[in-house]
Amino acid sequence: MNKFFQLEKNNTTVRTEVLAGITTFLTMAYILAVNPATLSATGMPAPALFTATALAAVVATLVMALWAKLPFALAPGMGLNAFFAFTVVLGMGKSWQFALTAVFLEGIIFLILTAFNIREAIISLIPSNIKKAISVGIGLFIAFIGMQNAGIISDNSAVLVELGDFSSAAVLLAVLGLIISSVLLAFKVKGALLWGIIASTVVGIPLGVTNLEGFTLFRRPPSLEPILFQFEWTEILSLEMLLVLFTFLFVDMFDTVGTLIGVSTKAQILEKDGKIPRAKQALFADAIGTTVGAIFGTSTVTTYVESASGIEEGGRTGLTALVTAGLFALALFFSPLFLMVPGAATAPALILVGVFMMSPVKDIDFQDITESLPAFLTIIMMPLAYSIAEGIVFGIISYVILKTLTGKFREVSVATYIVAAVMLIKFFI
Repeated sequence: MNKFFQLEKNNTTVRTEVLAGITTFLTMAYILAVNPATLSATGMPAPALFTATALAAVVATLVMALWAKLPFALAPGMGLNAFFAFTVVLGMGKSWQFALTAVFLEGIIFLILTAFNIREAIISLIPSNIKKAISVGIGLFIAFIGMQNAGIISDNSAVLVELGDFSSAAVLLAVLGLIISSVLLAFKVKGALLWGIIASTVVGIPLGVTNLEGFTLFRRPPSLEPILFQFEWTEILSLEMLLVLFTFLFVDMFDTVGTLIGVSTKAQILEKDGKIPRAKQALFADAIGTTVGAIFGTSTVTTYVESASGIEEGGRTGLTALVTAGLFALALFFSPLFLMVPGAATAPALILVGVFMMSPVKDIDFQDITESLPAFLTIIMMPLAYSIAEGIVFGIISYVILKTLTGKFREVSVATYIVAAVMLIKFFI
């Protein structure tokens, strides 16, 4: 194991990697409940969706662990599942089989693009300052998600968001968990984020936040049969399929690229030229996950920003991802145990990861407006637009426009101009 994952070379240990893998899983286990709840709005059976979600996460994360050997976990992506359910099915009036077919075709196209190094080339086109900004933007985004999960930030119809109700048990539990995890981190306790999640979950029992109603340790995985291989080929050449497929491709492309860059920056595993080690294999992981996930019956699979929580615990190799994949497999049989962890208990870990991912901001060039404004837009648009992809879009488009209008167009490659043009087209379709 030490030789396969090169633990010594990466200055890590089996214990550290295991703790990191558990932490990553606990911060993203919510998808086991949220994805079935979201996609079931289309009429798909929630029990089968639970199994599909877990299996898709297992397959994709195993590819990341054993082939790319990177500490990133994958699962059906938030945002993409909402587009699947509320835009394609409920909005456009298409069947969920139509939407699954679009996801399957997306996975096949991504496999082809990755095989020909096209997705890897796009990563290299992103300017250095924007790469640093992506890490910072993801930090703000992931902290915002954590605050939402705990109720620290809540919806407001007039101003979109507002401070949550600090008299609620969930918010108080999140604040307590944040204090516990921060103190443990200050004392450099190994597994501080994980221990904080466990402590918050236990404290949440008497507070009524951790739900034990009807709790049973073991549960048989529901059958996949109702949604397995449920494709619809009659409309694959239609304009609607083209639009849906383009949206899936575009959002997943830049969500994954942004996550890989941001989390790799935090893990300090970027190579000297700014490239992600074994990027091609990492991109294959989400392409394979998306293709297999569609066969199982779930929406697009993508790399999770919550992987940063495991990296903060010291995860540096594929062993972290292997542990996370193993826990998703266990969750198939022990789902009540994992699903009882409330969002308020994992929120402190996400908030603290947001803090840790802010560090590259000090290396961004703020003296040159043609560099600083694109970086700033990349950072600010991720949480405000609730999308890593949109942050990258605003960053690259503004970068190209400013460099061109200020006579610095030679600093922009032809390929970057092409990518920016595609991004502009996306706004109109």
